[in-house]
Amino acid sequence: MKFEDYRISDEIKENLEKMGLKRPTDIQFKSIPAIMKGEDVLAIAQTGTGKTAAFAIPIVEQLSIARQSSTRADGIKCVVMVPTRELAIQIAQSFERIAKGTKVKIFSLFGGVEQDAQIAKLSKQVDVLVSTPGRMFDLASQGYIKFNRVQTLVLDEADHMLALGFIKDIQDLIRLLPKKRQTLFFSATIDEEIKKVAYSLVNKPIRIQISPKDPVAKSVDHAVAFVQMDDKRFFLERLIGENPDKKILVFVRTKVRAERVMAAMQRVNIHSETIHSGKEQQDRNAVMSAFRSGKNNLLIATDVSARGIDIPNVDFVVNYDLPDDPEFYVHRVGRTGRGNQKGNAISFCSDEEKELLKEIETYVSKPIKVLSIDRYDYEDTIDLSADKVQDWKKLMSKAEEEQKAPRRKKKKK
Repeated sequence: MKFEDYRISDEIKENLEKMGLKRPTDIQFKSIPAIMKGEDVLAIAQTGTGKTAAFAIPIVEQLSIARQSSTRADGIKCVVMVPTRELAIQIAQSFERIAKGTKVKIFSLFGGVEQDAQIAKLSKQVDVLVSTPGRMFDLASQGYIKFNRVQTLVLDEADHMLALGFIKDIQDLIRLLPKKRQTLFFSATIDEEIKKVAYSLVNKPIRIQISPKDPVAKSVDHAVAFVQMDDKRFFLERLIGENPDKKILVFVRTKVRAERVMAAMQRVNIHSETIHSGKEQQDRNAVMSAFRSGKNNLLIATDVSARGIDIPNVDFVVNYDLPDDPEFYVHRVGRTGRGNQKGNAISFCSDEEKELLKEIETYVSKPIKVLSIDRYDYEDTIDLSADKVQDWKKLMSKAEEEQKAPRRKKKKK
């Protein structure tokens, strides 16, 4: 079945075609009819399978029809709650692309920026509010957001919101919403805790689960290289050198680590940028824009800042540091091999991280292919690094200076 066969407006069909979406993915095929019927939905699907369009298409269609009615009441009709600022921006952009040509208005709301411009926007008609919890509750407490006309609640990346401790925020929002509403619960993974929360929010939901036994997309080729912690920068340099035109997303454990890896790349004349919670929102937006457009092909990120981000054409995901939580591995590698594209995930595993690797392999239910590196190849990777070459040149220059010094002293005598 193609999107052109769906009972949706011509504007939306045209927008989907421009986005390159001709046929629905599994999650879209199973979710869209149920959502359009007004059913509550509990959807579990791998990252990169098109979950955003699965709920955005039917929501925009329903709101577009309502917009044509002269008796339609003003007010926010749909709230999409997400864990991070970047995800709020990204989902709002997806909604806007799908809603282009309709009268449906979308707004993304998040902290880290001045609130005055956001308040001004909220004073106008907003149909879909895509928001992080903090700023949304802040403006609601000031009286700038009313939830009394909300018809649909979407909780996206629900597993991550629970991991970040947003359960109370979710419960607080539920209390502000009309009891009669549609609730859509989307998550990449599910466990007993998530299941318990989900069923407390939805009413007789349609449960949709895509590839539940394999949390990692088949379009991603996985490999691990055993590399000592202090040598990882040399192997990242080599990977970049062997793939100069590829888009590479590198994950590290902390924002301090991200800055150190960027500095290491700068020393060997490789341009990169970082994204983490220590950056101002304006800077984070600029970094993401440069990476999406291809102006920068190397982005170093922490888990929180890049979770759920849909970045086109990422060729390699590099786990520079293995994540402490195996679930984060699934979300990291889900940044590549999205949709119908093939992707590559390479993990650098030091001796102290081998237990983490075992946990990841248990979680994904299969061993990760090992990249064999013999001793000579390992040593060459380090010795041929531009950083090492520079050090060697400095040593040679220093030795030459030391040799010239005695001659100068003799001439003076």
